[in-house]
Amino acid sequence: MTGLQRFYLALALWGAVHPMYYFVQWFAENGLQMGPMLDAWHVNAASSGLVWDLTISAFALTVWVVAEVIQHRRWRDLVAIPATFCIGVSCGLPLYLFLRSQRRASGAFDAVPSGPFERSKSAAPD
Repeated sequence: MTGLQRFYLALALWGAVHPMYYFVQWFAENGLQMGPMLDAWHVNAASSGLVWDLTISAFALTVWVVAEVIQHRRWRDLVAIPATFCIGVSCGLPLYLFLRSQRRASGAFDAVPSGPFERSKSAAPD
């Protein structure tokens, strides 16, 4: 495992544990109902902006993960989606980067073209 892979994995673990500390604390004080938590997320414009920033980031990450999974057939990488929506982008994004870096290190990117507009290696340059 490379240093960068260790870094991504450490960020994914930190992104899972650190935010959960605050969520567990909040649930201990307010109960397990989601309604009050959703209300707390939108208590002011700043927190609403942050919620929307994270929501849009989560959807963008999901589209990226799904597109690459379809292209490279690395079904295991789909685990980043529930990590993103059940834990948070702070876990899902570095987890996906970790999984993706493993694929890069194994050379799996070389086996499949990156998209419909990629030139074949045998094509002559313009």
